[in-house]
Amino acid sequence: MTGGLAACSTQPPQVDHTASLVARRAEKDAMFREAAESPVAKEALERFVPLAYYPIDAAYRTPAALTPLSDAESPAFEMPTSTGQRRQMRKAGKLRFTVHGQTHVLTAFVTAEDTSRDRLFVPFRDLTAGLETYAAGRYLDLDRTPTGLYDLDFNDAYQPYCFYDAKYDCPIPPPENRLTVPIRAGERMRP
Repeated sequence: MTGGLAACSTQPPQVDHTASLVARRAEKDAMFREAAESPVAKEALERFVPLAYYPIDAAYRTPAALTPLSDAESPAFEMPTSTGQRRQMRKAGKLRFTVHGQTHVLTAFVTAEDTSRDRLFVPFRDLTAGLETYAAGRYLDLDRTPTGLYDLDFNDAYQPYCFYDAKYDCPIPPPENRLTVPIRAGERMRP
């Protein structure tokens, strides 16, 4: 009869963070390999192997607090991209977090036309750039929370599509989002 008690529990199901990351990575590999909109150039698909990642490391999953900026405090500006284009963006706020005992700040952005600001874009460059990860940097995406508190997980960091095909137009992380430490988490180049 204990099975009936478990069914009545009001506790939300526990999600295995590592298993969830592994599953999302497998889905991404399948999309890159099979989808018509794959960012991998058609001629390179024959040689495509699963994407490379750093080992999942809980030390790179950290709480972050967003100090938001209003549109008045953050007028639209042009963020340079990998193709020389410019993308209209706004600063959504500053994310403050700690990794390996050091406090860091990254600016979160939204596209200039996104009035809802539901999704935050966090481009960053760290000391692995050009050596172990894409030279221009990597990205994180965050769903906006009403509390301003975030689960900042660098294990979810990904390389922009222009790493796989130069035709893609990818925003370049601004100088304020250059970390002076290596972030050995998330997607990387093949060793």
